Amino acid sequence: MAIPSITELTLLKCLWKEHPLSAREIHQRVEEELGWSYSSTRKTLERMLEKGMISQQSIHGMHVYATVLEKVETLAEFAHDFSHRVMEMNAPLPVNMFTGSKLVNQHELKELEQLLGEWPEDKE
Repeated sequence: MAIPSITELTLLKCLWKEHPLSAREIHQRVEEELGWSYSSTRKTLERMLEKGMISQQSIHGMHVYATVLEKVETLAEFAHDFSHRVMEMNAPLPVNMFTGSKLVNQHELKELEQLLGEWPEDKE
């Protein structure tokens, strides 16, 4: 799986919380955080669609989007990338780093802990 960019992750987080959403609804939810135009949101959604990160369907004549990428798997990928590429660690980040996150619930935290603990040594 390709690791989403920070802006792609912002849109994914929006869709993990609520889906399906139209491009306009997504833009309204991320506009303040990203500080960009509606056309930038649309272009990013198109790029994410091409990459297979999100799906698109038409409801009542309006295109709406939902995630294809699983939240916990994607967060584990980010954590693994951060620990290896940024922190130059050979061990996974401790799951307690995610405690208190508004993004994951207790069940997802346990799933994340399992994914981080079982990460293949040669995964890059």
